[in-house]
Amino acid sequence: MVRRPRRKLYESDSAGKAAREMGLLESIEGPGDLERLTLDECEQLAAEIRAELIADVSKTGGHLGPNLGVVELTTAIHRTFSSPRDTILFDVGHQAYVHKMVTGRSGDFGTLRQLGGLSGYPARAESPHDVIENSHASTSLSWADGIAKAYQISGESDRSVVAVIGDGALTGGMAWEALNNIAADGSATHRRLVIIVNDNGRSYAPTVGGFAQHLDMLRTSAGYEKLLQWGKSALQRGGAPGRFAYDALHGFKKGVKDMVAPQGMFEDLGLKYIGPVDGHDQDMLERALAQAKGYAGPVIVHAMTQKGRGYAPAMADEADQFHSVGVINPETGLPMSPSGARSWTKEFGDELVRLAEGRDDLVAVTAAMMLPVGLQKFASKFPGRVFDVGIAEQHAVTSAAGLAFGGMHPVVCLYSTFLNRAFDQLLMDVALHRAGVTFVLDRSGVTGPDGASHHGMWDLALLQAVPHAHVAAPRDSTRLREELGEAVTIDDAPSVVRFSRGSVGPDVEASVRLDDGVDVLARGGSDVLIVSVGALADRALEVQARLADEGIGATVIDPRWVLPVPASVIELAARHSLVAVLEDGVRSGGVGARVRHDLRDAGLRQGVAELGLPAEFLPQGTREEILKFAGLDVETLTKRILSEVSDLRG
Repeated sequence: MVRRPRRKLYESDSAGKAAREMGLLESIEGPGDLERLTLDECEQLAAEIRAELIADVSKTGGHLGPNLGVVELTTAIHRTFSSPRDTILFDVGHQAYVHKMVTGRSGDFGTLRQLGGLSGYPARAESPHDVIENSHASTSLSWADGIAKAYQISGESDRSVVAVIGDGALTGGMAWEALNNIAADGSATHRRLVIIVNDNGRSYAPTVGGFAQHLDMLRTSAGYEKLLQWGKSALQRGGAPGRFAYDALHGFKKGVKDMVAPQGMFEDLGLKYIGPVDGHDQDMLERALAQAKGYAGPVIVHAMTQKGRGYAPAMADEADQFHSVGVINPETGLPMSPSGARSWTKEFGDELVRLAEGRDDLVAVTAAMMLPVGLQKFASKFPGRVFDVGIAEQHAVTSAAGLAFGGMHPVVCLYSTFLNRAFDQLLMDVALHRAGVTFVLDRSGVTGPDGASHHGMWDLALLQAVPHAHVAAPRDSTRLREELGEAVTIDDAPSVVRFSRGSVGPDVEASVRLDDGVDVLARGGSDVLIVSVGALADRALEVQARLADEGIGATVIDPRWVLPVPASVIELAARHSLVAVLEDGVRSGGVGARVRHDLRDAGLRQGVAELGLPAEFLPQGTREEILKFAGLDVETLTKRILSEVSDLRG
């Protein structure tokens, strides 16, 4: 076995602690190896895991804060349950790094989120210990319910299902649908289903909503905290009296809690409840989990954890406690290569504030993504006009329809991938009712290292099916400001502005703007009309130059608004032999398919090359790596267009 290098422990105390020799972590090849450790060794292992997380994630980027907070919880789960025979689910999957480490993958963390490397979420191809690959939140309880039912039907009553759900994920409606069914199902008493609420008070930022307030009351009840401390102290004295004191604490907890803390809504639903438990006390956690494991029915364990625990820069970050980081200096937590370039998100956030200064009816809505979608400046300036609904995209969209009915113009800000979750509401609550709602989709197209579930590649195809929808795809920051301003003037239909992840490139100026807003970026002949969607404009121009070298004349246009297809796009297409549509969405039902459809409706038979993404789940990697993987690099695009031209010429 290769000896790991020394790692420094980045402690939360100001003085810090001396570096320790790594030792235990490198000996953990699977969950079974955890069982031989003493509690003192578990404490040492936790320190080594945190040091390794900081050292590795600081180089690759990733979800650092959430995983620093679940070290003891994860090791306690694997010491109590027997994965993979017992099924362990993580919701959201970004808190599964420690799980990966103790299931034999600690040596691979240098490849985290890299092309061909370790996924930033559970991945079935990596390990039989991984089950849910979807990184969208609030799904674990439905998965757990279904798996537990299957084990019951098949007679495998000795198998447990453990769902680790962050308190932020419990703001999602799907989680409550699952809880309602789990609690109401009388036959569930024979299923071994353990729901662990990882309660750190945060999703990306502090968790919002009534449920979060309820958990906060349970966390902060002074009387209940004293009661827990008494149980812990008794336990630490050791021997049977200590164990009895702890067990007795949970045995009569319900009656005492009625006096010193709010009645737990979980127990009101008929679900057995254990907690709150200190999520960083290995002994307490293991005793609570053992008690839950022994209960033949659904049980909830409420574990209180600290996001970013053990890392001073994360603990000092009040905004998101290093929820997700890029490449950072492990000593300071600061970015290693601060960029002077402005991001799409920042450009949007600044422009929305400018627009709102002149329009009192503009309001913003988001789903637990205030910081990631760039609304912090808007929230600071207009606190009464921004609504964070938690991880509840369906509610966000229908609430926006209500805001529009009430005379407001809501701007719903989501990652593109999360619009998938609210398609019905977009279709039936916004479009059907002709509500003036603007959707701003951040991280559209290929996003990079977060992998298949985070690529924003489905939006263009989904939106094609929405009647009356208007969709804009800005190519640069100037067009982003223009198109956002145009979008919020549409008051009788949904409007959508989608943009990429990362930094905005230089402006790509047009040679002329046509009457319907289509920009002609370059003229070069009538062989090919290249229709460039969004941030692909720069490579569209490169493709044009390469085609010219091959004697093929091409004109490059940017429709700006890709849905509905502007009339001038069809008019220009009629003057060219081939139309090549470059888009970073799936080509099945995408913009290229819509252009082909509109050409046929106009009685035209021009060839159309639909140059988009394949309808498959794309891997993780940098944006450039994935675009090349999908055939959207300049060289491949040029070859494909040359082949299409050759076929047309016979």
